[in-house]
Amino acid sequence: MVGCRVSVLRRTALPFLAALLMLSGARPAAATIRYRVSLANPEQHLFQVSMSVPVEGQQTVIALPAWNALYQIRDFSLRLRGISGVCPASTPVPLEMDMLDKQTWRVSLRAPCQSGGQSNFEIRYSIMWNDGGPFDSQLNNHHAFVNLAEILMYVPDRRAEDVSVVFSNLPPEWKTAAQLDSPAGDTYTAPSYDALVDAPVEAGKFDEAQFSSGGAHFRVIVDAGHWDKSRLEEALRLITAYELQLMGSPPFDSPERGYMFIFHIGGFGEVGGGGMEHANSTAISGNSLESVATTAAHEFFHVWNVKRIRPQALEPVDYSREQYTRALWFAEGVTNTYCSFTLERTGLWSKKQFYGDLASQIAELQGRPARAWQSAEDSSLEAWFEKYEVYNAPDRSISYYGKGQVLGVLLDLAIRDATDSHHSLDDVLRRMNAEYAQQHKFYDESEGVRASVEEVAGKSFQDFFHRYVSGTDEIPYNDLLGVAGLELKESGNGEDPRYSIAEVAHPTERQRRILAGFLRGRTD
Repeated sequence: MVGCRVSVLRRTALPFLAALLMLSGARPAAATIRYRVSLANPEQHLFQVSMSVPVEGQQTVIALPAWNALYQIRDFSLRLRGISGVCPASTPVPLEMDMLDKQTWRVSLRAPCQSGGQSNFEIRYSIMWNDGGPFDSQLNNHHAFVNLAEILMYVPDRRAEDVSVVFSNLPPEWKTAAQLDSPAGDTYTAPSYDALVDAPVEAGKFDEAQFSSGGAHFRVIVDAGHWDKSRLEEALRLITAYELQLMGSPPFDSPERGYMFIFHIGGFGEVGGGGMEHANSTAISGNSLESVATTAAHEFFHVWNVKRIRPQALEPVDYSREQYTRALWFAEGVTNTYCSFTLERTGLWSKKQFYGDLASQIAELQGRPARAWQSAEDSSLEAWFEKYEVYNAPDRSISYYGKGQVLGVLLDLAIRDATDSHHSLDDVLRRMNAEYAQQHKFYDESEGVRASVEEVAGKSFQDFFHRYVSGTDEIPYNDLLGVAGLELKESGNGEDPRYSIAEVAHPTERQRRILAGFLRGRTD
């Protein structure tokens, strides 16, 4: 069985709403910043980048993000292979480039910088990447995959300007795909740097499929040795149709253009598992069709939770330093909850698989002594430590994915219990979507989640959040599962405990009713 926990070393993609909000500011005339990325000589693993910037004044600061795709400062400038600035006249004139820190440079113009009637300067550099999986970038003889924030520099105070990127010198028969406007060939445009880098790019000889579901169009890009097109497409149809129906409507920029899945499925060397969400697309890697389809149920729900239903602490993005939030237990963990709900409610999982996955998350949590002192909120806050092996030890940390998934299930049952099954966690997500995402607002950490839960349930959930979200009280599983006639059973020995979830032998009518609604995703 493949569970919904896609990776503990994930991080939410760059914000979608921040890009929209930045557009309201003043924008210079004809201020398009243009990038060209050459894929020549892919065996060298060097993306060759040029960045054309309209001139404003005699000095401009440029930078390369220090982090993206993971909650880790990864210092992408470490991968640079030479950087220079020129005025692109008939005879290029070098510019003064002063390094201010490890990721920032000041560009100074020695003279007016014009070419073809335009005032622009150009930054040129190469950057090395050959790391597989959805959180990194890769260029080799087989394909290219690009998280654009990992290779494209930016002007910190001009991120709201129109941008374009063109990919050149592609090997024979290669093509590109990205969920962006594409006015021509391998050229893509976006209204801001943030919007541009929130769309990964695949280049190579990939396969492609398309389908429509829930009023939206979907494009599927697959880099794989062998894959069953009909099986994957059917799983994606079920997943997208259910989650769109659950949340009410497609949230994409353009439902007609829709959403893109990019899959890397085994077959070409070692492929790491996991998924990375973006506003209108996702990139997913795995070694089997089952694993990538399961991850798709998690990543697609992120188009609401995280990408649009978003904690204020992550807005606006700061590419130069850590950004802390206590709400990853909800942003990631409860997305795991909805991954498991989706798989069970669409029939992609059996009820037995759903119970088994929940029991495995409880076993993982109970097997970590750190649960006695690290809360779900603290685990969220300390996500930036995940790159250190020692941090992931059972006596040092818990997972906001795992505990968050468990808390999501228990919140759903508690809301059903409080409302006699008239409401559920589904209503909380829909309420937050209407109150925050659709109003371009952001919620206030766990307090914002609790407020929405209480509005739906009609009662205080302060004790639940105090004890199990911000606190470290042992979770009384059987008390909370029991409202649906479920019980957690423990077997094995003290050193190797094993857990399973079973339905009680003689449930009450109310327990049967709550359990039926819980499994089917319905309310009375």
